[in-house]
Amino acid sequence: MSQVTQPDPYDLEPGGLEPRDLERQGRTRDWKRWIGPLALVAIFATKLKWLFLAVTKIKFVGAGLSALVSIGAYTVIWGWSFAVGFVALLFVHEMGHVLQLRREGIPASAPYFIPFLGAVVAMKRMPDDAAAEARVGLAGPVLGSLGILAPLALWGLTGDELFQALAFVGFFLNLFNLLPVLPLDGGRAMAALSPWVWVAGLAALAALMVVWFSPILILVLLLGGTEVWGRVKAWRAKDPSAMRFHTVAPRDRALILATYLGLVVVLAAGAWATYLPKTF
Repeated sequence: MSQVTQPDPYDLEPGGLEPRDLERQGRTRDWKRWIGPLALVAIFATKLKWLFLAVTKIKFVGAGLSALVSIGAYTVIWGWSFAVGFVALLFVHEMGHVLQLRREGIPASAPYFIPFLGAVVAMKRMPDDAAAEARVGLAGPVLGSLGILAPLALWGLTGDELFQALAFVGFFLNLFNLLPVLPLDGGRAMAALSPWVWVAGLAALAALMVVWFSPILILVLLLGGTEVWGRVKAWRAKDPSAMRFHTVAPRDRALILATYLGLVVVLAAGAWATYLPKTF
């Protein structure tokens, strides 16, 4: 005869529920207790989103927030001290564009920082001609090169490799921006020489990607290719506005070319002198 085993009354809690059932009910009650607060947070988040967007429209607030976000992103990889110095170098570079845009009478935004992509300055309209666009493009590397003097001097005084690394990165980034490809600064400078330089620059960039593959190069190639296509097409069609835009006085063209080549030489020499080989 089979024997039916009765549950031990000491294994049951009041109400005839086993301990695991009570534990399940307790979790359910805990979850229900949080439903109200979580719903309230969701409502406030939806409402505060519009307040946040409004705040970022205030002059310099959005730029400052973007700088803090970039510092936080770079800190995860390189540490806070390098991240602060790196964003500071980017800021000096971008302020070169801002100051020159204002000299050209073109309203411009404060620099906005994009983690791992650098920073951008929004201009309200295009410069009046290619010479003005070239001056705006070269102003970033010019002021950016002067900004490198700070970590360079600190490296000389302290011998700290942190400042050597910042100086190298400053030289390299300003040199990279001088590639003769839109939308980089070098591409802006080439507007004063010949639109065909953009085509040659895109071809050189595509060849560089075979040796040094980088997502940033792909982005530059896509953005630059789109802009170059539209500009060269209008120039070849002898569109009157495009022809006027690219009409540059020989003296201005010579000064722009001399500034461009001088920057390339100085920045390349600086990058070579401050290069810090990896030790891992």
